[in-house]
Amino acid sequence: MLQRIQTVYLLIIAILAALMLFMPLSVLQTGDGFYTFDVFGVNAVATSEIVYPTWGLFVLTALISLLALITIFLYKKRMLQIRICLFNAILMLGFYGFFTYLVIVMKQQLDISVSIRIALSFPVICLILDYLAIRNIGADETLVRSLERLR
Repeated sequence: MLQRIQTVYLLIIAILAALMLFMPLSVLQTGDGFYTFDVFGVNAVATSEIVYPTWGLFVLTALISLLALITIFLYKKRMLQIRICLFNAILMLGFYGFFTYLVIVMKQQLDISVSIRIALSFPVICLILDYLAIRNIGADETLVRSLERLR
């Protein structure tokens, strides 16, 4: 299970997605104050209360992390692993789409400026690692099929 490199990639994806739950994605600045934008919502910095909840981002982030962990334990079903990894990549792209949609909606309602934080780059890193995991899982499947041919 932990002998293959794709397991390490999937474990890093799960860790990065879990870290996104605790880090701010961006900081929004209006004329009168600062707000942090994380996966739970937009929080006022002064009062720490949620001004605009974004539960969809939380669900996507938790699902990305959970699917990466589940995929690790499906090491005997390589084709299912590849399918789950592809679905996870689609969820990561959906995360960016939903985040962009929320920022555009907030920009239309309020006059804000957006400052991006490092946690917003984690899904891109996860996408790259997901691609590498898919390649290595496919290589394992090819190796197993070639060995079955020799039997």
